[in-house]
Amino acid sequence: MYRLELLMPAPFEQRLIDAGVLAGPEEIQDQWEQTIADTLREATLTTPDDPAVQTGGKTGVHTEHLGHMLADLQYMQRAYPGLEW
Repeated sequence: MYRLELLMPAPFEQRLIDAGVLAGPEEIQDQWEQTIADTLREATLTTPDDPAVQTGGKTGVHTEHLGHMLADLQYMQRAYPGLEW
């Protein structure tokens, strides 16, 4: 449900697209969809027929779940300075 937001430019991305710095969705959509389809097929997974679309992440609208994940990741960095994955 989050994957389609990639192809929906946020306002800051639209400015970069307009300036020719960033490729727009119409330029990457076909290749992106083919790559996803090939990967899912190889993994023997299917795409939902009518996917729900969740948006807002690019503009800072997040659920409370993100706070918990960030806290865990920040703990690791603070507990083990210089940690590399």
